[in-house]
Amino acid sequence: MVLAGVGPRGTGMEETYQVTAALKHLPFGKHVALLTDARFSGLSTGACIGHIGPEGLAGGPIGKVLDGDVIRIEIDRHRLEGTVDLVGEGERRFTPEEGVRVLAARAPRPDLAPNAALPADTRLWAALQSAAGGTWAGCVYDADKIIAALEAGHKKCQQ
Repeated sequence: MVLAGVGPRGTGMEETYQVTAALKHLPFGKHVALLTDARFSGLSTGACIGHIGPEGLAGGPIGKVLDGDVIRIEIDRHRLEGTVDLVGEGERRFTPEEGVRVLAARAPRPDLAPNAALPADTRLWAALQSAAGGTWAGCVYDADKIIAALEAGHKKCQQ
């Protein structure tokens, strides 16, 4: 299961416990992995891979995943390493390297859009995160980078 567009730009980085809790109580839930650009609480269980970045609305590959795509998840529990790869479209299968090329050539999903009711403070937070490099850059506010972006935008507006 892929939840895209629910990172900072889409919904303000909602917590997805409701989804993982529902999966936990379904008979087939332990066979479903959840991939998202959102976040998880400490209560989430199962194969949950979150904070995928860049987020879908920033052009990240998660925003280009389509219904029918085949995604392979490999996790080495001893080395604490893993990979998430696109390895197929419908009936067609290919290598992870080809999957990278397929995703790079795709446009974002046409239904991917920010929540229209996103509060102004959340939209501002997402814009600041983006100006600083995005949550995928480590959620570190780079004040100098944000100020430079604001100043460049201000200069452009004055032209």
